[in-house]
Amino acid sequence: MAENRLINGCEAVVIGGSAGSIEVLLKVLPALPVPLSFALIIVLHRKNTADSELANLFSLKTNSPFREIDDKDSVRPGTIYLAPADYHLLIEQDKVFSLDNSEKINYSRPSIDVTFESAADVYGPSLVGILLSGANADGTLGLTAIKKRGGILVVQKPESALVAFMPQQAILNTSVDHILDIAGLINLIKSLNNQST
Repeated sequence: MAENRLINGCEAVVIGGSAGSIEVLLKVLPALPVPLSFALIIVLHRKNTADSELANLFSLKTNSPFREIDDKDSVRPGTIYLAPADYHLLIEQDKVFSLDNSEKINYSRPSIDVTFESAADVYGPSLVGILLSGANADGTLGLTAIKKRGGILVVQKPESALVAFMPQQAILNTSVDHILDIAGLINLIKSLNNQST
């Protein structure tokens, strides 16, 4: 594990999580610098509901522009994006979001793997993938795709996760660059912002 490996010229950070990850993000989002020099894209396993309570909650916790993604939205640096419930989220080569309601993957829609793999194809070595607390193995294959394209892999320290299974699977099955608690995640994202500005 390359503990000190960071990325130069980060264009996007993708964060995936499931059970226990909302609590992490409610601590991370208020601590992020403004403006962000990259796009921050959040993909969470969510209940199949069209309400925007989660988006509203997150938007109150950050001073950065924040939006729940609509189909064909452009990916813009400085903005925090949340994948909507019940759609897979992909990023097209022209850096536009695409929503897809095909079959669930890892019992989930949105699937973290789908977004991570799609983002890896677009951003390659300028991408950072972060996997948080959760109860299944979604995200591990996506992190592997990010690594193959030269990106950076970050997982929440299992001991700090409400549900450790998801980060543990990534640690066991991929070559992770950083294993961090919540304070470490905040510091890493701040460091990415400093390197990119």
